[in-house]
Amino acid sequence: MEQIQSRVNIYALISRILLQELDLELLKTMKNDETILEFFPTFRDWDWLKDVDEKKLLDEAINPDFVNLGVLHLIPYETFYTRDDQQIETGGANPVTDIYSSYDFTVDYEVARTVSSDHIGIELEFMHHLCVAEQKALENNDDSAVQELREGQHEFLNKHLLNWAPMYLINMKYEARTPLYFDAADMALEFILSDNEYLVETLKK
Repeated sequence: MEQIQSRVNIYALISRILLQELDLELLKTMKNDETILEFFPTFRDWDWLKDVDEKKLLDEAINPDFVNLGVLHLIPYETFYTRDDQQIETGGANPVTDIYSSYDFTVDYEVARTVSSDHIGIELEFMHHLCVAEQKALENNDDSAVQELREGQHEFLNKHLLNWAPMYLINMKYEARTPLYFDAADMALEFILSDNEYLVETLKK
């Protein structure tokens, strides 16, 4: 149960960071949580984090960097990377739409800073959704549901996230102007690769 809780927490954190600008509450949580800071070593040692007012930090550094990386200069959508014409599919033909529906996952476009369901933050949030469902199945000793959900996670990682997200995250790491998004890109890339390895090993058993 410790492993699934860790996966639930990490998917929740990275999906939130990549989905929309930070707010004061999340920034304060990250600043004061040693477990989180272990995943963000460059951010943890950032002088601005210690010396600059939190609101100013958000307004002048962190959130402008999010806009630069996720709205203006980089394109965090699967279909941009996988379609020959590099167009973002915003309609029902998006390749993730039916998958989301089959697992009762809906996208809240009012909250998400996104125009399409194949945004990296939403795809990571969907993985979080599947991990939460797996956690409940484990608690209920429902082995068949656990197996099905793990297979679903592995399939989604390989057919979707791992098929394009590494390219975006490498670009994000290179373009990041703040330690937060440099570390977030590094952590997200390392985690989805290692989580896929974990799922491969688990499904062999």
